[in-house]
Amino acid sequence: MATKHHEYQTVMVLGLISLLTSLSGSSLTLALPQLSRDFDISNSTATWAVTVGLVTSTILLVMFGHIGDLLSKRSVFFAGGLVFVFGSLFAGIAPTFILLLLGRVVQAVGIAMTMANGMGIISDNFPSATRAEALAIVSMFTSVGAISGPAVGGLLISLLSWRWIYLINVPLGVVILLVGWRVLKPTIPQRATVKQIWSGANWTGQNLFTFGIIAFFVGGALISQPRWQLLAWVGLIAGAALTVASFIQDDRSKSPWIDPQLLRNPDYMISVATLLIVMLVNAISNILLPFYLQSFLGIQPFASGLLMMGQSATMLLITPIAGYLADHWNRYWLTVLGLIILIVSQAGYALYPATNNMFLILWPIVLNGVGLGLFLSPNNALTMDTVPQKLGGVAGSLNSFARTLGMTFGMTFGAILMFIQLPGVNRITPATTGFLSAFANVFWGSAALSVLGLVVVLVRVVRLRRSKSKAN
Repeated sequence: MATKHHEYQTVMVLGLISLLTSLSGSSLTLALPQLSRDFDISNSTATWAVTVGLVTSTILLVMFGHIGDLLSKRSVFFAGGLVFVFGSLFAGIAPTFILLLLGRVVQAVGIAMTMANGMGIISDNFPSATRAEALAIVSMFTSVGAISGPAVGGLLISLLSWRWIYLINVPLGVVILLVGWRVLKPTIPQRATVKQIWSGANWTGQNLFTFGIIAFFVGGALISQPRWQLLAWVGLIAGAALTVASFIQDDRSKSPWIDPQLLRNPDYMISVATLLIVMLVNAISNILLPFYLQSFLGIQPFASGLLMMGQSATMLLITPIAGYLADHWNRYWLTVLGLIILIVSQAGYALYPATNNMFLILWPIVLNGVGLGLFLSPNNALTMDTVPQKLGGVAGSLNSFARTLGMTFGMTFGAILMFIQLPGVNRITPATTGFLSAFANVFWGSAALSVLGLVVVLVRVVRLRRSKSKAN
């Protein structure tokens, strides 16, 4: 184990990178209406600026976690920071929407490299007794980024341009990486080592997974277009089948990306599955609220950003408390409490008014932050407690994969489910008939998903009690 001083230096670097990637992501959702106008595209098309990055990260997370375990978690993490900064520069200067999407892909590759190895680095440096607090500190940085994102994004959009949502990452990222070079001490791997890992990797499984995820989300994007519905269903079914086949093939491979013992660990898989559900639910509000606040109610980007900050500001307050309680109280019941609160918040979104009523708008946002803050830190600690340290990289990356896949599902299908109820509507306005009903229907669905997450967590609690009874 590292010294205390070096432990917290490491956490600071991980946290600062998390802050930067979170700042970028939370700013981008606020810019979607502006992207739609500037590139002369529909609101639903603009959401792909978010989705393409999430899909890319989803595809690559497990791969980079496995490579981090074999090569060096710190080196892969640091290289990811470099790629993220370059991708931000590319996206910021992109003259067309297609090139913007390409920049987002590059940016997302860097995000996948950092996300896949962050939890593993913490697992290597912190014992179980203090791991939840270390994870909570990193989560606090993420919350600060999410808090700052809407305000900074709204300010940049109002004073300069949406492009500065990306360009601001360049100078900030360079400074953080200079600090990270000294703290993480990344090494340049030998070419022979990289070649051995590359040639021995299970590329068949990775390719099946890549094509499956892409086909699934392209099918999802086309499902709202009547003339493309047959192709959409083919994409959804084929994508789901290829994705399942990739996990089966990987499990049987001589050099799997995911160690088989992880997939056969019920406690680990329950934690990962619950995280996927929670992040899916949370992403729905992130993608739909800008359309409600800006397009439907006519609130300016900066003001709507301040309102959306309520969730992350609340998470910032709750997360350190949840981290402390997770190390000194019952982690299982904290996740249960967080999910109950999350259910109530989704019902609050579904009851949003047709007029600008600040109280009715704000309380579900704040409650959403409370639920997430109580759930994430204890669930992350429970996840990493169930696996051996040598698998920390791939275990953390699979956890991040579930987080990103949930966000991708939520943002993609949350938008699709709303716009499919509004045929012929390209851009939301205050006069859009049926918008509020479509908005509410999506959030009643997310409330039902939250209930499913609660059931999964309660199953975990029951399993724990039965295990203790047998032991006694």
